[in-house]
Amino acid sequence: MHYQIRIIGGTLRGRKLTLVYQPHVRPLSDRAREALFSILGDAVPDRPFYDLFAGSGAVGMEALSRGATRATFVERDPQAVRAIQSHLQRFGLTDRATVLRADAYRWAERWLPPPEPVNVFVGPPYREFEENFPAIFHLLGSLQKRLAPGSVLVIQSDERFPAEELPDPDQWDVRQYGRTQLAVWVRRPSLGLEKQPQATT
Repeated sequence: MHYQIRIIGGTLRGRKLTLVYQPHVRPLSDRAREALFSILGDAVPDRPFYDLFAGSGAVGMEALSRGATRATFVERDPQAVRAIQSHLQRFGLTDRATVLRADAYRWAERWLPPPEPVNVFVGPPYREFEENFPAIFHLLGSLQKRLAPGSVLVIQSDERFPAEELPDPDQWDVRQYGRTQLAVWVRRPSLGLEKQPQATT
């Protein structure tokens, strides 16, 4: 069974991703994706975007459509990786994208974040929160320590996940969109010069 996801904003607005249904892949709804990029706002253009547990790749492609300099997609499933590569080629985005078939936990352990601000979206399969939450907690905590000031870290879960279990829980902005929960964390800049996401209601 196939389904489609459309790019909501930017230069690719209206373009569609055609995907094979996979039960463990839960793409962000249009409403949640629009809300995410409204929150990120001016923090998207002119900075790199990292899409971990990329799944459909729709979030990273939305970032490219909205002006991200580059997007890196990290996904373990070979079928999903092939679909991401196919859509990037069809949309003419291959020169601004890197697709890595890799385990996101292991990749994050080895990754050296750049010295400039970046955006990192983490969208694990929801079952990971029940079966492998210590690894998610470690991944998020590690990124919080290493990301450059001004960077934004976002984690997608379903509404059942208690956000108070996140590392440094008081520093997350938690939003609900239907069954989807987004938690947004910003590494506060020391001088206040970097672009910041502008939260909107």
